[in-house]
Amino acid sequence: MRAEHPEYYNLPVPPFGDPEARLLIVGLAPGAHGANRTGRPFTGDYAGVLLYETLFAAGLSTRPVSVSAADGLELRNCRITNAVKCLPPANKPETSEADTCNLYLAAELTLLPPPRVILALGAIAHRAALRALGVKPGGYPFAHGAVHRPPGAPIVVDSYHCSRYNTQTRRLTAQMFADVLAEARALATER
Repeated sequence: MRAEHPEYYNLPVPPFGDPEARLLIVGLAPGAHGANRTGRPFTGDYAGVLLYETLFAAGLSTRPVSVSAADGLELRNCRITNAVKCLPPANKPETSEADTCNLYLAAELTLLPPPRVILALGAIAHRAALRALGVKPGGYPFAHGAVHRPPGAPIVVDSYHCSRYNTQTRRLTAQMFADVLAEARALATER
């Protein structure tokens, strides 16, 4: 991708948002012409459309649209990261990439104040988040809307990924996503 688009960011995409956030959203990987281009998760690609609109409607974002890392959008009590930090081959992460990047996700979780809730976007993000927390994923199967409470770890809430495929096939509707985000937000703000 770097040879085709040397003007793109083309590096591991860092997390974005409030470092003190009680809600951490874990996505899959940078999109080829989205985060890989802009350097910010879910920015400049289709998956970010639903995510940022929903975050804005929930009061977690200052803008409903994210087009570049310099567009002024800020997150409130929310942070976004990815299970895989670099653009994967054919835009689909391989197991080895997810395993390698899990070390970075685990380090990220230990360097920041622990989030109260992790919203995992898709089964790969779900498994990566649990593994990064030191929790065996087998005891907590992925299901849209599922709420997992592993002992001694943040709550993990599952959602289908807000990809073009999932939204166009209506596997994930805007209302379904708003509902699961509302649940995660409510859990994150509980005392």
